[in-house]
Amino acid sequence: MKLLEAKIKEDGIAVNEHILKVDSFINHQVDPMLMQEMGREIAEHFKDKGITKIATIESSGIAPALMTSIAMNVPMIILKKQPSKILNQDLYQTVVTSFTKETNYELTLSKKYINENDHVLIVDDFLANGEAATAALRLLRMSHATIAGFAVLIEKSFQPGHQKLTSQGIEVFALAKIAKMAENYIEFL
Repeated sequence: MKLLEAKIKEDGIAVNEHILKVDSFINHQVDPMLMQEMGREIAEHFKDKGITKIATIESSGIAPALMTSIAMNVPMIILKKQPSKILNQDLYQTVVTSFTKETNYELTLSKKYINENDHVLIVDDFLANGEAATAALRLLRMSHATIAGFAVLIEKSFQPGHQKLTSQGIEVFALAKIAKMAENYIEFL
């Protein structure tokens, strides 16, 4: 998506070969018009897949997932990073290792909002190593829901996440694919 690539070039900051800061328009401050366009683009790509739900991992995936959910007119479910004090029963749970935060956390999904009849599209902000995406797949598979695909705003194509998902038969759709990064340098595929 040329619009997103232009925004990354203009306002994104490549800190090093692994970290891209997009906090001025995706993570901390959200550009709502850009987010709406990205949601529409994702919805258009998956429009004929029979999707019944959009799933995302809190928190940076919420905005693009919500915009996709609105464009597709289907509910959105949020995979929580911490078990809730009130939702501690009837959960699917799995452990995720975060490369960025150098920690493990538990990812949870309430059984109440997902079932074997759901055909789910996962939407997130980044795909790099694929750990969070793989954990989301594990949770959804525990519910016996089927996976329509994985949509991401920014894919770091030089990292193994894309291959981890496609090797499991998951379609990956990325709006911007980064081939290489270095300090103050971004090269798109």
